[in-house]
Amino acid sequence: MLETIDKNSLLQNDVNMLGNILGEILVLHGGKELFDKVETIREMTKSIRKKFDKETYMALKKEISNLKVPMRQQVIRAFSIYFHLINVAEQNHRIRRRRQYLLEEGTSQSFSLEKAVSKVSEYSLTDDEIQNVLDDLSIELIMTAHPTEATKRTVLGIQKRISENLQKLDNPLITKKEKASLKDSLFNEVLALWHTDELRHKKPEVLDEVKNGLYYFEHTLFDTLPDIFWELEMELEEQISEKDWEVPNFIRFGSWIGGDRDGNPYVTPEITWKTLEMQQALILKKYETSLVELFKRFSQSSERNSIDQQFIDQVKVDENTYLNEDERWRIKSEIYRRKFRVILKRLREIGKSARGYHNKEQLADDLKKILESAEAHLPRTKKLKSIRKLIRQVEMFGFHLATLDIRNHSREHEAAVHEILNAVHVADDYAALTEAEKQTVLIQVLNDPRPLLLSNDRYSKATQEMLDVFRMIKRAHEKFGKRAIEVYLISMTEAPSDLLEVLVLAKEAGLYRLNPNGTVESDLDVAPLLETIDDLKAGPEIMRALFETDIYRKQLAARNEHQEIMLGYSDGSKDGGTLSANWELFKAQKEIHRIARQNDIHLKFFHGRGGSLGRGGGSLNTSILSQPVETLGDGVKITEQGEVLSSRYLLKDIAYRNLEQAASALFESSARASSVPDKVELRKPEWEMAMEAMSEKALRKYQSLVFGDPDFLTYFHQATPLTELDALNIGSRPMSRKNSQRFEDLRAIPWVFAWTQSRHMIPAWYAAGTGLKTFIEKEDGNLEILQTMYKKWPFFHVTINNLQKALLTGDMTSAKEYLELVEDSAVAKRIFGDIVDEYERTKEAVLQISGNEALLSHSPNIQESVHLRNPYVDPLNFLQVDLIRKLRKTENPPEDLVTDVLLTINGVAAGLVNVG
Repeated sequence: MLETIDKNSLLQNDVNMLGNILGEILVLHGGKELFDKVETIREMTKSIRKKFDKETYMALKKEISNLKVPMRQQVIRAFSIYFHLINVAEQNHRIRRRRQYLLEEGTSQSFSLEKAVSKVSEYSLTDDEIQNVLDDLSIELIMTAHPTEATKRTVLGIQKRISENLQKLDNPLITKKEKASLKDSLFNEVLALWHTDELRHKKPEVLDEVKNGLYYFEHTLFDTLPDIFWELEMELEEQISEKDWEVPNFIRFGSWIGGDRDGNPYVTPEITWKTLEMQQALILKKYETSLVELFKRFSQSSERNSIDQQFIDQVKVDENTYLNEDERWRIKSEIYRRKFRVILKRLREIGKSARGYHNKEQLADDLKKILESAEAHLPRTKKLKSIRKLIRQVEMFGFHLATLDIRNHSREHEAAVHEILNAVHVADDYAALTEAEKQTVLIQVLNDPRPLLLSNDRYSKATQEMLDVFRMIKRAHEKFGKRAIEVYLISMTEAPSDLLEVLVLAKEAGLYRLNPNGTVESDLDVAPLLETIDDLKAGPEIMRALFETDIYRKQLAARNEHQEIMLGYSDGSKDGGTLSANWELFKAQKEIHRIARQNDIHLKFFHGRGGSLGRGGGSLNTSILSQPVETLGDGVKITEQGEVLSSRYLLKDIAYRNLEQAASALFESSARASSVPDKVELRKPEWEMAMEAMSEKALRKYQSLVFGDPDFLTYFHQATPLTELDALNIGSRPMSRKNSQRFEDLRAIPWVFAWTQSRHMIPAWYAAGTGLKTFIEKEDGNLEILQTMYKKWPFFHVTINNLQKALLTGDMTSAKEYLELVEDSAVAKRIFGDIVDEYERTKEAVLQISGNEALLSHSPNIQESVHLRNPYVDPLNFLQVDLIRKLRKTENPPEDLVTDVLLTINGVAAGLVNVG
């Protein structure tokens, strides 16, 4: 059942080995009949791919339709498990390629820290200017529980062990016996994969999602993240100058898991509190493990080593203050171990007694004292990496691990404020006021230090819970530190009042305080989320109005003149198509940045990207490079969600590579921008005019289908597995806000997931072709303009390459199969005909602009991987259509039919990798 997915022989060997193991298991548990059936179906789909033959096509359809239980399920699982194995092999090959670069003298991998520093060394920047660039860098990566990870944790664990065995097999010094043992282990792991139920039998609860997120901190990120900064310091020292470079902790991780209340009734204040407790428990456990290891290493004796007397005296004081006699280290001359005993005791007492550390600074300070004393006996060029690493970890993760963002919908805040103001007769019908009137009332409340609230029982359950959220944030700051929760995000921000309402609620909990002298103290950033095309267009004026409002400027002054703004990639694409959405996002950033600079306000843009291209997906480095160059110094915040978490952070080497790519892209591009007197000159006005024209055409085309065609939503519901997705149990949150059936309330995640399953991939490319081709054909020379833009403008380059990936991953031949599920064949034929025409138009345009002979011919590895996956995805698509048709026609479908449909969804997700 196996063939290569890459011309590289080492990857081919891994694929062949894993495939042969799978083949053995198929024969073992299904007999030769199962193996032959899988091979027959694969050969037929492969033949049709090569050259369509109606007879073969009809025979394949019959073969699939005639599959009986349990053979049908075994066939589905064979193809699905194959993809899990291929995904592991490809990731292992990424690790192998990186190591090969490191071994080769005189070569450096693209987007490596070595390469980035080499480029920066060529810019006309002094050491101090480079240090300033470093000091301004900021990347925050935010884990979310968006339900697009179809793969269970158990399966991910098996994949991780398979990868570890493959890496061990690469060891050139491995013996014959060791190799045989590893191959036996691989067989057992693949067998375990075959025996594992890959479907969830119930929806995960929020705390299950919290545990999943914590897994990556525990097993990967805690150790990997500090290594990025260490390597960057070493490269700067080696390539720039030998000064002691101070690379700040400019990459931070945060989370929404347990804090994202938007549309999820299960994220209660109690759940958020429990999330914070779980995070703290994990990070304290990690510190304790590290401290115990350091205790073992720091065995230096004052009888063999001259240690500063002041340090020794302080250790004695600390022992008397924090330790009982039986808790002290018995060997008096081992000063560092005596100090580590104190540190461990204080760590274990956090939150239990006054002897515990009150904040991360106290712990970091104790560690720095040991570091300073121990390194005094080393040459200047030598450093103690292990304790330096722990100090970085303490500075990054504190006692909270990951900053937890809180998010809720603007309508929820309005409803609570409406009820509160009505109860105290400030406004009888706040919700009915005009925007100007709302702002007047809210500003009046914020300028009054007196509280509004009456006793809690005077309010509805929803308003009481809303108030409890803000009170919980106040308590969290007191127990876990103010970095535990720093930002409150407002979904569907449409007006300045949406932010002022949150400040009113924060004021009632004591998070926002008005002083007698008129100044404000605030413990919370309030961030708008601009999602739809209309909201993105309105965003600059919303922020201008707030920046010009006295009370909001006081809020900003209390937050160090810092404003965070989140940009939603999913709903913008759902609302207006990918080309228009990306351009509106670009323009909104550029204009808001300009307005902020006029008002001396520091911005941070939070990019709400998903894993799929239809939701702004792509690698971290391309995401960074595609932003307006003048905003790079503003700081970058990006969501990491769904299947992206496992694909990027399951394995340490892969995690390191992804973080290295992000760090190198931001550092090099920021340094380059600093060396250019006028950063905006890096793009031309005529390029922006071209984008504006293309965006307008694409928007009209997109909305004419999605909103203008009365049959489109019917087509979407019937020609995709949307209605079946909810049974997959991949997330705690409902698919729609308020469980509404309206298109506006459908979340972008199932919207993208469903189109991906049916191979249409509409959110990632539809309407772009109309925008591009209309511009190309309007005037001679326009094609040359776009070709220049592709070569010289990172934003446009990334946009065109993402379109290529989307078109290559999408497949109109497979998508056509889903027309069988549409009840009205005339509707199916008409809408699909439009989709195919636009697909061909888009494909032609991107090939003209990129100069490629075929989609992604500039990236042969990705191109080859997609081409060679298709013969294995196709059977799953065929099976999915056949099974959904049977399912929808059956009033009380048997359990095995429902299960098999869900298994095809899992299999296609594994085959296409990034689905949401």
